[in-house]
Amino acid sequence: MIKRSLFSEEHEMFRDTVRKFIDREIRPYHAQWEKDGIVSREVWRKAGAAGLLCCTVDEQYGGLGLEYLFDVIVFEEIAKCGYTGPGFLIHCDLVATYIKSFGTDAQKRQWLPRMVSGEAIGALGMTEPHAGSDLKNIRTRAVRDGDDYVINGQKVFISNGQMCDVIVLAAKTDRDAGAKGITLFLVDTSLPGFKRGKNLEKLGLKAQDTSELFFEDLRVPASAILGEEGQGFAIMMTKLAQERLAQAIRSAAVAEEVIGYTVDYTANREAFGKTIGDFQNTQFKLAELHTEAVIGRVFTDRCIELFMRGELDALDAAMAKMWLSNLHCKVVDECLQLFGGWGYMWEYPIARAYADARIVKIAGGSIEIMKYLIGRNLFAEKKPRELSNAS
Repeated sequence: MIKRSLFSEEHEMFRDTVRKFIDREIRPYHAQWEKDGIVSREVWRKAGAAGLLCCTVDEQYGGLGLEYLFDVIVFEEIAKCGYTGPGFLIHCDLVATYIKSFGTDAQKRQWLPRMVSGEAIGALGMTEPHAGSDLKNIRTRAVRDGDDYVINGQKVFISNGQMCDVIVLAAKTDRDAGAKGITLFLVDTSLPGFKRGKNLEKLGLKAQDTSELFFEDLRVPASAILGEEGQGFAIMMTKLAQERLAQAIRSAAVAEEVIGYTVDYTANREAFGKTIGDFQNTQFKLAELHTEAVIGRVFTDRCIELFMRGELDALDAAMAKMWLSNLHCKVVDECLQLFGGWGYMWEYPIARAYADARIVKIAGGSIEIMKYLIGRNLFAEKKPRELSNAS
């Protein structure tokens, strides 16, 4: 494996801290969380106390003011273990980032210290039953009433939905203005008019709560607007690259880990007087997957470098998200085959990895949307050539 030059000795010391936290506070409880469909609030508070949440938040708002690589380490180590319960990635990489980037000082002081400590859990309220990738067509309304806005609508597939204390909520403030009619609000879920629907039963990510959310005449002050009225869609577009990079980071880590424990399994499992790893088919298959995983890792790390310099554009992020998502699903599928019947048993981590993988082709923008963005860019500067009249 190519040595990763991104990380220093200090980073690796932090990585060791994260691994110890996972062994102590997540590993013993994750099986029960999968049965419950939700994690404990205690693990959030413990993660906050250990300095694992929202690492990049400035010290004046309760954080450590560290660089993005520290958040990356947390995401990678949890992904490697196959632990999907604590929705730290949504909370840290997206919700806290929206507040850091576009919040007022008062909004930052209200929410960021509590998010860093794990006392307040964040969620994104964007997807609706009739609007997934097509955010321009959301139906949740926010109507001005004096100094307040009154919100009515519904969201679905919301990670951390059963536990969240604050939601970055997308709502229409002008139905006739298209994308320019969308505004983001910071919604305190303790307010009257907010209701949680059922905790949705999913194919995978079984320990992570995912919910329907309802807003019925929920009244928020104008000071709850994140950014400015009508800027919501533009704000969301500025964070898509970061969201897609986070998906690629997770997929790269999972692919590497799955290949690793598949090599271990096939090196010891015997069939027809040999280990499964002795068969050429096994070696060839794992050689291909390993090579693709290394390529994916190099590209992902390059995108991390670009992001940290403020140079990661939407196209590179879309390519990383598309390629790593496809690789993630390919690896878990082909590695499960090498486990045979045992690969279909829930007690084996490959079975969990298989179930958890499928969402990566949908979350953060579907594969089809990524292809559309990449393909559109390829033809953006091309002009139709005049047909020759030559016979």
